[in-house]
Amino acid sequence: MKKTLSLLLSLALLISLLTGCTFGNTAGDNNQQAAPAGSTQPSDTSGSAVTELTFNAKTEPPNLDPLKATDTTSFWILDHLGEGLYTTDKDGNVVLGAAKEVKVSDDLTKYTFTLRDDAKWSNGDPVTAEDFVYSFIKHLDPATGSTTAYFLYYIKNAEKFNKGEAKAEDVGIKALSDKTLELELEAPTSYIDKLLATRYFFPVNKKVAEANAAWAAEASTYVSNGAYKLVEWQHDSHLVIEKNEHYWNKDDVKASKITWLMVNDATTYYQLYKQGKLDLAHDLPPDVLAKEKSNPDFKRVKANGTYMFMFNVKQAPFHNPKIRKAFALAIDRKTITESVTQGGETPAYAMVPYGHKTPAGTDFREEGGDYFQEDIELAKQLLAEGLREENLASLPKIVVSYNTSDINKKVAQVVQEMLKKNLGVEVELESQEWKVYLDKIIQRNYQIGRMSWTGQVLDPSNNLDYYLGDSPNNNTNWINPEFDRLNAAARVEKDPNKRIELLHQAEKVLMEDMPFIPVYFTSQNYLVNPRIDGLVYPLTGYPIARWAEKK
Repeated sequence: MKKTLSLLLSLALLISLLTGCTFGNTAGDNNQQAAPAGSTQPSDTSGSAVTELTFNAKTEPPNLDPLKATDTTSFWILDHLGEGLYTTDKDGNVVLGAAKEVKVSDDLTKYTFTLRDDAKWSNGDPVTAEDFVYSFIKHLDPATGSTTAYFLYYIKNAEKFNKGEAKAEDVGIKALSDKTLELELEAPTSYIDKLLATRYFFPVNKKVAEANAAWAAEASTYVSNGAYKLVEWQHDSHLVIEKNEHYWNKDDVKASKITWLMVNDATTYYQLYKQGKLDLAHDLPPDVLAKEKSNPDFKRVKANGTYMFMFNVKQAPFHNPKIRKAFALAIDRKTITESVTQGGETPAYAMVPYGHKTPAGTDFREEGGDYFQEDIELAKQLLAEGLREENLASLPKIVVSYNTSDINKKVAQVVQEMLKKNLGVEVELESQEWKVYLDKIIQRNYQIGRMSWTGQVLDPSNNLDYYLGDSPNNNTNWINPEFDRLNAAARVEKDPNKRIELLHQAEKVLMEDMPFIPVYFTSQNYLVNPRIDGLVYPLTGYPIARWAEKK
């Protein structure tokens, strides 16, 4: 504890009062002084104000390799470092990114991209079609062990290659020249541009990656093709990115430098914000929300996320669906969102959040409705039936695991109380720091585990894919062939209305088996430095700062 407090105090002393962190570019160079109150922004050689921002990642990003990253912390940083064939503009529209032109075949399955002549890596190398081919094939290669390879299954033979049923050369991705890339799909995919704009389709520099397998582990070896470059990474302390002078669209990038601290204690990072040492604070605890929601600095946005507790269905007694349903029906979500989280969340009785528009112009969630409601008497009945089916007089020891944070702790505690009050079930709580906890979940060494999923594409399939039987993100051990079949059928369905119906059917199967407890659909609450203009708040992640300026 003394070591942690000492580290936090040291960080606080090193951060600029107004303009953010002023760490040097070499490890250990932490001696620059904080700017005095009232100081002006530094200027570049043209005399324009230079915007430097300080955010809080809360924890060490587990992986900044776009082929391996799976978490929102890493995604937040990656979204500033990388760029795919498509990208999004500040209004959220999908636009061409590293590609300057695309031609689509008449049957809508073959895309031919021409890369920008001035698309370069942060080390000055040109971005080539072969870089994309290498990245996509590497992402899909079973030897890579990527947990996000299934996002690429829309590409012809990508799934077969990932499962060892085809060769790399069979995959529908080819470099026709240094700057010409051909992408062939399994079937017409109406939202392929949205998919290709996500970090799952970011390229890596083939030459760099082949020379050093650990290229993404340190700032000194990191190479990116997006708006920023990684210049400093003191692990478990802070990370710094700066404007990439080789980026083809660098004139559109406003913020020149962004620092992420790694302060996980909510009280500490809230105080850092109030002291002017953070430009943005998120994941605010309920007591802060209550105090600050009338503050002009306060901003609330919806998110494409579901907060949940997953069951390990191979851990007794949760192989029994009646016992799983009993736990789900015994939790009062309205109390959790109104009295515990208090952040504008919506009680969840399904997997897919609100905000997904269908071809008919309606909301996917409103079309599908709720699949269940809290029902304590039914929960007791299902629990009793499940225990009889398992020949159990009572439940074995139950442990609910979560990653360390104030809000996760509060939610876990109230769920613990509800299960005891409503079902007479005693559960123990345990927590770990995020990286350790994530490994625990991946190893499936848990009974009930807290998780949240923010869909990275505004399409219901991206939320439902989480529970596919072969999705590495599905760490519940739950596999349902009918759920997988319906999702696979939706993937190649040409009729957009039929596709939506298939996804509704898939969600119904998921909710009938209930390998997880949906708790609420997420929102994000921020305190934002009022001097900042131009932050963009996507539904699919944390704010994008490339267009941000300080007044």
